[in-house]
Amino acid sequence: MNNILVRSITGAVFISLVLFPLFWSKEFTTLVFAFFMVIGLVEFYRFFNERTIVDVRWEFGLAYGLIFYGIITFMYLGYLPFIALLLLLPLFFILLLTELWRNKENPLLNGAVYMLGTVYIAVPFVLFTTFHIADTNNFPLLAGMFLLIWMNDTFAFLSGKFFGRTKLFERISPKKTWEGMIGGLVFTVLAGIAINYLFDEGNLTYWIVTALIIAPVAILGDLLESLFKRNMKVKDSGKILPGHGGILDRFDAALFAIPVFTAWTYFYMYF
Repeated sequence: MNNILVRSITGAVFISLVLFPLFWSKEFTTLVFAFFMVIGLVEFYRFFNERTIVDVRWEFGLAYGLIFYGIITFMYLGYLPFIALLLLLPLFFILLLTELWRNKENPLLNGAVYMLGTVYIAVPFVLFTTFHIADTNNFPLLAGMFLLIWMNDTFAFLSGKFFGRTKLFERISPKKTWEGMIGGLVFTVLAGIAINYLFDEGNLTYWIVTALIIAPVAILGDLLESLFKRNMKVKDSGKILPGHGGILDRFDAALFAIPVFTAWTYFYMYF
């Protein structure tokens, strides 16, 4: 019971921290997601602390991630000119060049891990922020995306717990089942319909298709982070969220969902 209470309180605080800024200020949203990204990058690069084949410094990866995030989001907010984007490529090569002086055994693998941290964590957080900055909808579309992800996560777990029989991807996540995935999909679609009628009336097709996309993509994002943790032989990405683990454990589905969600939304708006 104590664990359930801790998880519930932590989950409520986390949800509030994600959703509240989306309804308040775009600048504040940028700061909040920057905070989450910093923790996520540190968690990711610290995955490799016990792996002798890879030797990366989390400080280097974090520094580039912050510069990457800062330049693009400040440009979207109007504080930097578009040409500032050109700084990102030479700065990234400078990050890779640090391997010249570190004299480590596997510089190519180290460089690949730095690149993976940028692609897997910094890029999605940039997409969170820039998508929201550009969003002119009365109801923040990003809030809808997070609600659908959490609905899928909750009901996939409950459906799997009560009805799960057929393993979905036992090698990576033994507890996930096809029954859980189907249950999550059904309730995510229902949540999409509810979002339309409660918050964003007139966009029913958009929210139903979004739900149909988000549900499987969120599960794939969860499985991807499970693959990383299994490979690194760790249970959680961190301990900052009591009862839930780390920031990457909470954003795993969203990190994979945001590129697809962004692409789908802009295609929908264009056509």
